[in-house]
Amino acid sequence: MAATFYPKGAEKILGKLIDFSTDTIKMAVVTDAYTYSTAHEFFTDLTVVGTPATLASKSITGGVFDAADTSTGVLAAGSTTKAVVLFKYTGSDATSPLLAYLDGITGFPFATTGSSGTIVWPNGSAKIFSLMPA
Repeated sequence: MAATFYPKGAEKILGKLIDFSTDTIKMAVVTDAYTYSTAHEFFTDLTVVGTPATLASKSITGGVFDAADTSTGVLAAGSTTKAVVLFKYTGSDATSPLLAYLDGITGFPFATTGSSGTIVWPNGSAKIFSLMPA
């Protein structure tokens, strides 16, 4: 599957309920136990390993979203990662909307070993994601 937006997240983006510049946007690492679904809407729908991390140094330029490379924190040993999911953190996992499912990140999938890592966001023209055609 290519990287994609969650439909309910896309509705919130287009309805101006998400502000990538000022909202707390986090990323979570999902395991191979998780299957993307267009019906998924909130963080509680995910199967994650580790603790979600807040994106820092966010930027939006020319329809392209980017942020600083992001530490995963410690990922418990024994899982296989599958992708990264971006979501807006509202203060409650049950109301934090899912935004994007990103499975094309370099180094994924990988087996967790009980150590931390860094998500190195792409440096190409699309960065984390682009609303512009390639």
